[in-house]
Amino acid sequence: MKYGALLGWGIVIYAVMSLVWSGLVIYGIAGGTLSLLFRLCVLIFLTTVAGHSLRFYSWKDILPYSAFWALMMALLDAVYTVPFSGWSMYSDWYLWVGYGLVAVVPLFTPLMRPLPEKHAT
Repeated sequence: MKYGALLGWGIVIYAVMSLVWSGLVIYGIAGGTLSLLFRLCVLIFLTTVAGHSLRFYSWKDILPYSAFWALMMALLDAVYTVPFSGWSMYSDWYLWVGYGLVAVVPLFTPLMRPLPEKHAT
């Protein structure tokens, strides 16, 4: 288990998504479909980079990391967002789609990586 990647990427994903959301709120463009699409693109990009950085060739190896990252997002939301938004934020389906993407998108990164060549010895 790569503990640096396990904790580090979870924190990076949460921090970047928080910064994106804050920026959209500050400039008054947080609502609407365009904002949602932008946030989804950023999330998919981040989770793809995170999954790719693990350098695994099987989704089975990535699953513990991506599941932990999704759980970490939910816990960090409980710590940092619930005090301002309340527990009702968990009733928003967009939030659960985000958690699902954090868990699922990295599983596809082995498809983007060529299999290692076997050298004849």
